[in-house]
Amino acid sequence: MFERARRKSRPLFWLLAILLLVWTWGCRGQKASVSPGGMFRPQIKSVVVVGFLAAMSEGETPDLVRNPITGTSLMSQPVPQDVVRLLTGRLFDMLVSDGRWRLIPPGQAKGVIESILGSDAQVGISSLKMLQEVGNSLGADAVLAGYVYRWQERIGTDFGVEQPASVAFDLSLVRPTDGAIIWRGSFDKTQRSLFENLFDVSTYIKSDGRWLTAEKLGMIGLEGLLGQMPGKPPKKEG
Repeated sequence: MFERARRKSRPLFWLLAILLLVWTWGCRGQKASVSPGGMFRPQIKSVVVVGFLAAMSEGETPDLVRNPITGTSLMSQPVPQDVVRLLTGRLFDMLVSDGRWRLIPPGQAKGVIESILGSDAQVGISSLKMLQEVGNSLGADAVLAGYVYRWQERIGTDFGVEQPASVAFDLSLVRPTDGAIIWRGSFDKTQRSLFENLFDVSTYIKSDGRWLTAEKLGMIGLEGLLGQMPGKPPKKEG
């Protein structure tokens, strides 16, 4: 009797094992990495949120683009400025709610950048050096900035699409004192059905099995990267 029960339980055991394996691989969609210069992470108390920039401006031809901060390259498409503003605003709002750092907002960072670009002494300044200047000028421990490489809207509805949403962006935390990358993370996702990609269970669950807009897919990416950033949010009382 017990032997028969064990034989009946084996298919269920292997099904659960396979689902666990699929879930584990599905969680690898987002990657965060730390440069050698940031292995010994100093305590971060204040961060300048520069936010996002478009890797390619509207009107340009899709091409391979090199991130001037990290040196990584990714196939990119033109990204509208309203998308850049949307992502930057949502990123800042999430960080405010998170509460792990004292934040210096994108508007203040933009003012410093415009001042630097208007200086003859800073003609030809590199992107990394620019972030260092911004951080040092505002007395911050780190500067948070990134690029949007792709923002392709879905064509269809929640329940069926001709073209799924597809987004790609990254973020880097730069230490102003020496330009070291304390942390970097990226999100690169084209939504697929569960049957097309069994390793994307996490996105399927978060979408409730529906086809997401580019904005909703992007918010999943932002939330994931926020969870991978160094430091911990303060515990909420009550």
